[in-house]
Amino acid sequence: MRSDLTDTLRLSIPIVIAQLGVVLMGVTDNLFVGRLLGAVPLGAAGLANSLSFLMSSIGVGALTVVAALVSSAHSRGDIAAVNRLFRAGLRVSIWMSLVLGGLSIVLAYFFGLFGQTAEVTALAQTFMYILSASLLPLLLFIAARQLCDGLRYPRVAMVITMLALLVNALFNYVLITGAGPFPEMGLMGSATATLISRLFMAGAMLAYVYRSGRFRPFLADAFRQLPTTAEAWTILKLGIPGGMTFFFEVATFSLAVVIVGWLGEDQLAAHQIAINMASVTYMMATGISSAAAIRVGAAVGRGSRAYVQRAGVAAFILSTVFMSLAALLFLTANDWLVSLYIRDNPSVTTIAATLIIMAGFFQLSDGIQVVALGCLRGMSDVNVPTIITLISYWGVALPMSYVLAFPFGMDAVGVWYGLLAGLTLAAVLLTWRFVQQVRRLPETVPVVLA
Repeated sequence: MRSDLTDTLRLSIPIVIAQLGVVLMGVTDNLFVGRLLGAVPLGAAGLANSLSFLMSSIGVGALTVVAALVSSAHSRGDIAAVNRLFRAGLRVSIWMSLVLGGLSIVLAYFFGLFGQTAEVTALAQTFMYILSASLLPLLLFIAARQLCDGLRYPRVAMVITMLALLVNALFNYVLITGAGPFPEMGLMGSATATLISRLFMAGAMLAYVYRSGRFRPFLADAFRQLPTTAEAWTILKLGIPGGMTFFFEVATFSLAVVIVGWLGEDQLAAHQIAINMASVTYMMATGISSAAAIRVGAAVGRGSRAYVQRAGVAAFILSTVFMSLAALLFLTANDWLVSLYIRDNPSVTTIAATLIIMAGFFQLSDGIQVVALGCLRGMSDVNVPTIITLISYWGVALPMSYVLAFPFGMDAVGVWYGLLAGLTLAAVLLTWRFVQQVRRLPETVPVVLA
C-alpha cells in the first residue's frame, strides 16, 4: 500500500497544482474585482463565472475520460490507439465548444430570467459573452492535456497552467485599471484577461505536444491516416454521461449562487467568497481523482482486480487526509481568509466568515465523492454514477437549499446545509458503487467495462 500511496501522490501533485492553477484564475479574478471594483461587480463576476463554468463543465467532464482510455491503451502497448484517442479528443473538443459556446451565449442573452438586480444582470451578461468566446481554447487545452496526463507526464499541464495564471493576473490588473497603454475596461477587463490566458494555455499545450520528442512515437506520420470516428464516438459515449455527472454537481453550485442572489447583494458577494475558497480545495481533490482514474484505467488494462482496488484505496486515503487539513484551515482561519477578498464591508465579511465555516464541514464529503467518481471513470463506469449525482444534487441538495433558505428563514446558511446534505449522500453512494464494481471484476482476466 505504501508504494500505491507514493505512486498516486507522485502522479497527483502535478495534476493538483495544474487544477489549482485553473481555479486560482477564478480566485485571481475575484481578488482583483473585489479589491478594485467592489461588492456588486464581485457578485456579478462570480455569478457569470459560475454559469459559464456550468456550460463548460459538460465538455470538461466529457474530455477527462480520455486520459483513462489513453492510460489503458498504453498499458496494453497499443501506440496506434493512443494516437487515435488523442486526435479524436481534439475533434470532440471542437464539436463541444461550438455547441456549448452557443448555449452559453443564449444563456447570457436571457440572463434577466435569473431574477437578479438590474446592475448585477447588466454586468454579468456582458461578462458571460466574453467568457463564451474562451470556451474553444479551454476545451482544446483540456483535450491536449489528456495525452500528457494519460502517459503520466502531468508536469506539462502544471507548468503551462501556472504560467497562464501569471498572464491572467497581469492582464486583470492592466485591463481593469487601464495601466500603461491599455484601456480601462473595468469588470470586462477581468473577463478579457480570462480569454487571453485560455488562448495562451491552448497554444502552449498544443505547441509542446507536437514539438516535444517524448510524444513523437505517439504522433508518427504513419498514424495520420488512421480513422478516429470510432474513438470519437467512444469518447462521446463515455464522456457525455461523465460530463453530465460533472454538470449536475456544477449546476447545483451554480443554481445555489442564483438562490443566494435572491437573498440580496451582500449575501451573493459573501457566498462568492466562501464558494471560491471551497472551489480551491475541490479542484485540488479533482487532481487526486484524475490520478485515480489514470491508475485505475491502467490497472484495468492489465486485467488486475487487486491493482484496481489498491489504486482506488490509495486515492481515497490521500483525499481524506488532504480535505481534513483543508477543513481544519477553514474552521480556524475563516476571518483571515475573508479579509483576503474584501474589507470595509462588515455585512459581507460577517456572512462570508460564517459560510466558510460551513464549507469546512463539507470538505470530507466533497473529497470522497470526487475521488469515487475518478475511480469509476477509470473503470469506464459512467451511467449509474450519473444517476447517483442527479439524485444527490438535484433531488436533495437544491430543494433542501431553497426550503432551508426561504420557508425556514435560515438565509444563506440554509443553502449551505442543503449543499452539505447532497454532497454527503453522493459520497456514500458513489463509494458503495466503486466497492461493488471492484467485487465484480475477475481476479486476473483482462476486463473492458462499458
